[in-house]
Amino acid sequence: MIDEAAADGREEFRPLTRLSPDERRQVITLPPEIGRLTAVRHLVLYGSNLVRLPPEIGAMTSLEEFTPYTSYRLHWFPYELTRCRKLTRSTVSTRALFGNHKIRAPFPRLQPPSGSVADLDLENLDPRRWGATALHRCSVCDRPVRPSELRQVWISLRVATDVLPLLVNACSTKCVAALPHPSDGNA
Repeated sequence: MIDEAAADGREEFRPLTRLSPDERRQVITLPPEIGRLTAVRHLVLYGSNLVRLPPEIGAMTSLEEFTPYTSYRLHWFPYELTRCRKLTRSTVSTRALFGNHKIRAPFPRLQPPSGSVADLDLENLDPRRWGATALHRCSVCDRPVRPSELRQVWISLRVATDVLPLLVNACSTKCVAALPHPSDGNA
């Protein structure tokens, strides 16, 4: 579907509508090739079973509207979403993201920066532990990430019309320091 949408220059991409209910339930992340959809202006993931989005979503340079509404398993987004500079409208279920006073969905537990990750295989990661199956580039500066330099942090920022929890995979403490101030004092 991504190949087809990239080839025809589609401005709206609704990948889940062409899948059966059983097929939709099996899709828990989008492939990194989503970044090839540079003409897409509206990405519709309404009612998905997604658990995470790949950082390559940041390459969708024409994205203006993002609709993951009622994607109840999607509790955070990659920081690279902030690279979609034209993104001005979003429909996100903040209750699904942040929960309520009784139920709060957990974010992946971030690993402390240390020498223990020096031998980490960035091409073969456990997404429950690292938030992605692979890490190639810094979320902030887009330079390659070396395992020994990897720094992960959470930040909440306004993206389009919603404040979203974002996972940052930074290549250095300098890139972490360069992050914008969190929205409304939230970090």
